[in-house]
Amino acid sequence: MITRVFSVRVWAPVGVLTSLAYCVHQRRVARAETPGLPGQRPVDRSLLELKMVQVVFRHGARSPLKPLPREQAEWNLQLLEVPPQTQFDYTVTNLAGGLKPHSPLDSQYRKTVLKGGMFAGQLTNVGMQQMFALGQRLRKSYVEDIPFLSPTFNPLEVFVRSTNIYRNLESTRCLLAGLFQSQKEGPIVIHTDEASSEVLYPNYQNCWSLQERTRGRRQAACLQPGISEDLQKVKEGMGIASNDGVDFLSLFDNAAAEQVHSLPSCPTLRRFAQMIEQRAVDTALYIMQREDRESLQMAVGPFLHILESNLRKVMDPATAPGKTRSRCQKDALTSSVHWTSS
Repeated sequence: MITRVFSVRVWAPVGVLTSLAYCVHQRRVARAETPGLPGQRPVDRSLLELKMVQVVFRHGARSPLKPLPREQAEWNLQLLEVPPQTQFDYTVTNLAGGLKPHSPLDSQYRKTVLKGGMFAGQLTNVGMQQMFALGQRLRKSYVEDIPFLSPTFNPLEVFVRSTNIYRNLESTRCLLAGLFQSQKEGPIVIHTDEASSEVLYPNYQNCWSLQERTRGRRQAACLQPGISEDLQKVKEGMGIASNDGVDFLSLFDNAAAEQVHSLPSCPTLRRFAQMIEQRAVDTALYIMQREDRESLQMAVGPFLHILESNLRKVMDPATAPGKTRSRCQKDALTSSVHWTSS
């Protein structure tokens, strides 16, 4: 998701509110001429000045978070080889600029070793290439087409924020390498937070209220009409016991990871690929139910508040003079929902 803030050089400032739900369409909408409200004077876009860019992205392709019984794919360590063009040195600090916090999730992933030797949830060279390509697209938009950023990394222009998970930190590195062609004028610092207070993903582990409100929903989703029958059908085709605990989120996670890496997959996963993806979406929607507004607020509200606050600050006339920093923020939602990941 990219949010762009403009100000009018001769008129009053115009605020821009964005929605995470429509992030896929944001760039196209930003380029289109926005129709004015009835009776409102249309804005001459030639008078607009780009003041701030916020980029929210998830990690690149990775290994599965949890292997399936009777696993077929082999996650060879060669998939971890770093493409030379993505190399870019960086330092990780806490939000106050201190030492890098401990990452309990990384410690947890390292306990799961997949067939072939890789750990669960590791960024692969395929994912690194994906993030590098995204960085190149951003370079074209904000260095070449619109000269908003310097062609080399300048720490005075860019603020980098990530969840403290290695695949996300490495994804950020690759994106910055593509955005700035591995050129920098100062140190690259990626700011992150303690797992106990992280808000870039729904923090089920450390938010007691959110945990209590959503407790048991993932298991309950597997018992819903339609989902239950389809899940049993896939499990039988794969030879997985009905009480094994595998759900559509795990099935989709493995199927998608194997597909993007062109790895041999279980024939049942390939045959039911479309249904598995749809049921994974149904499961995720059941976990985070639309009518449960309080859970939604606790899950994504703090992060959306950060984005909104950044927009309001840059449009405040009291903002300090000079070029406002662009924010390059790594979003990571939970592994169960996976629209930006832990």
